Amino acid sequence: MPAQPDRPRLPIAVYILGLSVFALGTSEFMLSGILQPLARDLDVSIPQAGLLISAFAIGMVIGAPVLAAATLRLPRRTTLIALLAVFGLGQVAGALAPSYGVLFVSRIVSALACAGFWAVGAAVAVSLVPVTARARAMAVMVGGLSIANIAGVPAGALLGQHAGWRAAFWAVAGLAAIGLLGVVTLVPRTAVPTGEDRPQLRRELTIYKDKQVWLALTATALNAAAVFALFSYLSPLLTDTAGLAESWVPTVLALFGVGALTGTFIGGRIADAHLFGTLFGGIAASTVVLAVLALTAHSPVAAVALSLMLGVTAFATAPALNARMFNVANAAPTLAGATTTAAFNIGNTLGPWLGGLAIGAGWGYPSVAWTGAVLAAAAVVTTGLAFRLHRATNHSRLIASSATPAAQTTATAQPAETAEATSTAEATGTAGHH
Repeated sequence: MPAQPDRPRLPIAVYILGLSVFALGTSEFMLSGILQPLARDLDVSIPQAGLLISAFAIGMVIGAPVLAAATLRLPRRTTLIALLAVFGLGQVAGALAPSYGVLFVSRIVSALACAGFWAVGAAVAVSLVPVTARARAMAVMVGGLSIANIAGVPAGALLGQHAGWRAAFWAVAGLAAIGLLGVVTLVPRTAVPTGEDRPQLRRELTIYKDKQVWLALTATALNAAAVFALFSYLSPLLTDTAGLAESWVPTVLALFGVGALTGTFIGGRIADAHLFGTLFGGIAASTVVLAVLALTAHSPVAAVALSLMLGVTAFATAPALNARMFNVANAAPTLAGATTTAAFNIGNTLGPWLGGLAIGAGWGYPSVAWTGAVLAAAAVVTTGLAFRLHRATNHSRLIASSATPAAQTTATAQPAETAEATSTAEATGTAGHH
């Protein structure tokens, strides 16, 4: 059997981008651990303080496509530096905020910069690697978010409890400064394309005419909504339904983060070769885990174990979901990254809202797990539709190219999951090396 070629190593710049995403993710999620001291200090209610989380998510949804379009013709490295600097200044403004209103505005500004950085950073990450390593590159980016959940969010909560909530903002500002230094020194310069390769907003917007782009967007949003329908209410489910002490909550959240990091690693290793297999397996497994959790929520052992498993299954799909969007929207990599970011955050907003409706209807905290299971099942159906369309499209291409038997034989021999990535590589030549 011939030896398998070594997989290319990811450039250090990809890991620098992942480190920066760690700072962004910590800022996005850390408020859940410091809401109470923040609300007391600013003299607002807990629901008002919670609006700061919603403001960040909405800023991400709006900011990703808007900033991606606005910076389309700017050098990507310059754009990353500017956005990370604005994000860091937003954290400083939050740390110094004299009132709730100022803090609210600083969160929106930070979210806009965060969204733009993620969209452009994802495009840079996939441009630095071959098509066959896209999922691994995105796994590093998503891994930054996973580590933020494991280390950044609990550390921010601990810091906020012992040194005041403002200290958590100062810490994130410091992380942003480190990421900024790394981007300046280690992310390569990229010249603005000219001539026919020059980015054009009108041309990039044509990706939204593609059914596959909308199916990928929908699957991403539904998967995120399924996870956050439960995750947003995991704490009361653990204490009020499973009967665990409140002191267990940080531990279970950390276990979810460990599961998320594990899932991201697994997904990044297998998604490039088995894209649809990873999507089907991960989302279907999340559906089962959420349904079982809904049935066994009163068992503390089951609640803890299934929280860990949900982290694995949900985040195993993240690299594949990102890579899938870049494959179907290859002609518009910046808007592809922006669309994925917006889709994830639409899910992050939709899931908690639907979970809250279920709780408000008097169905109890296990209902959020049922809500998540229904959303995940819908994501499986959406992925099935995308796979069916993908197979039909590839079959049509093979028939059209029947005049070149050798090419047809090569294409037919490829697994269904990798055929799309290969056709993209053929269409773009040395994609990922500009």
